[in-house]
Amino acid sequence: MPGTLQGRNVALAECRQAEVLARMFEAEGAVAHRYPLVAILDALDTEAIRSWIQKLIDRKLDCTIFLTGEGIRRLHAFSRRENTEKPFLSALTQVKLVTRGPKPVAALKELGLAPHIVAEKPTTEGVVASLKKVSLNGLTIGVQWYGEPVPLLVNYLQEIGATLVGVTPYRYAPEADSSRVIELIQGLETGKFDLLVFTSSPQIARLREVAEANHLAEALHKGLNRTPIAAVGPIAAESIKSLGYEVAIVPEQGFVMKNLVQQIKRRLG
Repeated sequence: MPGTLQGRNVALAECRQAEVLARMFEAEGAVAHRYPLVAILDALDTEAIRSWIQKLIDRKLDCTIFLTGEGIRRLHAFSRRENTEKPFLSALTQVKLVTRGPKPVAALKELGLAPHIVAEKPTTEGVVASLKKVSLNGLTIGVQWYGEPVPLLVNYLQEIGATLVGVTPYRYAPEADSSRVIELIQGLETGKFDLLVFTSSPQIARLREVAEANHLAEALHKGLNRTPIAAVGPIAAESIKSLGYEVAIVPEQGFVMKNLVQQIKRRLG
């Protein structure tokens, strides 16, 4: 029996779980075109990660805010390599755990843990709104970043007198070489794809970076206006919208790839 998306050409920007996502689309009859725009690598500053984990183990953090599931998994993997896994996991049971969305919730569940606070919305604004309902004044807060510190959260914690101890356990790096990215841009411009799927904000930045470096900014602009865009959640969606492009499909809740594919099936099937 033909799949719901039979014959649809879908461009995927995902890297880490590219094959998982591609198989979901292929099971519905779509043709999945893989363009892994960025890779996720361990952070280079291992001493900073070691120091943050030690503060957690030494009970110097009263609360931890995890913004991504990848961050939790990277910190856990680091503790295993450092032979501090047992005290690391024990320490997590002793502090208030705050998460931004379903991915860090799932990562904690893998460790047998559950967050005390889940952001009302899986955004930084949602985290701040949820934190305003509890008293953190004067506490030491460990925050797991996924890039540069987010000013909104930094400013809020400073305003309430909390001490912020941040850690960035991973980094993004270019995955597909420029020729492959150029191929994607040209395909978007010519209408080759029925849908372009983003699963993180760095993918969008990488696409623009290559376009500008190769004098293809106008081609990318035409392609993004021509091709329907799907985003896995509100963070990626807002990044796209901030550039002036429409996001045709984004799940209303449960911001994971399975739900994204289900939403796409309902819209395009």
